[in-house]
Amino acid sequence: MENNKTDLAKILSVSGQHGLFLYIAQARGGAIAESISDKKRTCLDFRNKITTLADISIYTTEGELKLVEVFEKLHGVLGDKDAPSPKDSADALKSLFAQAVPNYDADRFYVSHMKKVVEWYNELKNFASLDFVKEEEQPQEESAE
Repeated sequence: MENNKTDLAKILSVSGQHGLFLYIAQARGGAIAESISDKKRTCLDFRNKITTLADISIYTTEGELKLVEVFEKLHGVLGDKDAPSPKDSADALKSLFAQAVPNYDADRFYVSHMKKVVEWYNELKNFASLDFVKEEEQPQEESAE
């Protein structure tokens, strides 16, 4: 069923706010969003840096890898287990990413980034779904092909 899939284009990371948010609607001077963990709604101000997870990529030695693909690779390695906690050792995080994304660019994809990715992964796993809406499934403007 379509509704069980997570659309990363509607999942927001907000600077200064803990956790992830589901975009609900446009508001005057911001956006209405709902925390995916506790379902509380809030109005996010556009002065906050708001980023959709669909717009985030990590650096690899071959270029950039979209976050959805990183999550899928992590899921392939972890199965039904949670990712390590962001508080785990840098070695544990590096080991996970070495398995899941062996070509990650260690010079530009830092442990601090890994912590964010595993935090988001666990939040999606526990409060949403790791079954993602693919770009081709998203409503697009009609293409003239």
